[in-house]
Amino acid sequence: MLLVVGVYIVAGNLVNGVGKGGVGLAKGSVPGAYKALVQKWGNLCPALNPALLAAQLYQESGWDPDVVSHADARGIAQFIPSTWATHGVDGDGDGDRDIWDPNDAIPSAASYDCELAKYVKDVPGDTTDNMLAAYNAGAYRVIRAGGVPAITETQNYVTRIRSLEKSFAAPTTRIDPSKQAAGAIYYAQKKLGTLYLWGGDGTAEDGGRFDCSGLTKAAYESVGISLPRVANDQWNAGPHPARDELLPGDLVFFSDDLNNSRAIRHVGIYVGGGYMIDAPRTGAVIRFDPIDTPDYFGATRVTEDGAKALPTTV
Repeated sequence: MLLVVGVYIVAGNLVNGVGKGGVGLAKGSVPGAYKALVQKWGNLCPALNPALLAAQLYQESGWDPDVVSHADARGIAQFIPSTWATHGVDGDGDGDRDIWDPNDAIPSAASYDCELAKYVKDVPGDTTDNMLAAYNAGAYRVIRAGGVPAITETQNYVTRIRSLEKSFAAPTTRIDPSKQAAGAIYYAQKKLGTLYLWGGDGTAEDGGRFDCSGLTKAAYESVGISLPRVANDQWNAGPHPARDELLPGDLVFFSDDLNNSRAIRHVGIYVGGGYMIDAPRTGAVIRFDPIDTPDYFGATRVTEDGAKALPTTV
């Protein structure tokens, strides 16, 4: 444990500055079927970028083009039919505006964002924050308040989307180390040798056993960060360091489809030196495994704000 924590501290001291991300999309963060659409339409206006548009779509639908909310919001961009009637666009130029078709709905989401940005362009504060607030509460409330209004739901919406934006953006600078990483590693190390259990959360009912995402969830829960239960949902809990920028405590992910984060099927906790602690499969125990395999997908540096921003259902 001391060795791993020592590596974590030294590596952390080498990092300077906070990764601010950019308009590029992190590898695999957007399903391949929608990546080109998000990249193109996410650059529609200065207040928007592809990572921000991706964060909105993920928050709204989890990339499900067939979902319907309790308020009758429909499709991948979750438009209410009355809003679609006035703001839906024919994004693919096929002569119709189909609320269920991502080729129309994604361009419509970007177009609507940019229209709202024009409404609030003279409001004090950050234009993108004000645009998101207008999306949630309406442009009139933002204009009247002189910025993001004092509405808890609206303030939380802006905070969530801006946090999620970092998990979809390809970082342009190094990312700060996680303050909770050492504690998460310490928890996982104590579980070495524990037999794997599919669906295991480490509870008494599970005999203290875990599967891969159950272990990572419990490890970060031990340091006060709540992660989703499933590996592919944990991917969006923070920004994504490159392979040569990994630090102990980063979550490392594996998939048979390296272009789609929704296809992730395995996760472990990086400990340095090219190794992770993971719960690999039925019949095996929690152990150290190498990460440099053909199915290595990428990594997430878990942050408290990133985990809080994740939608409860995706």
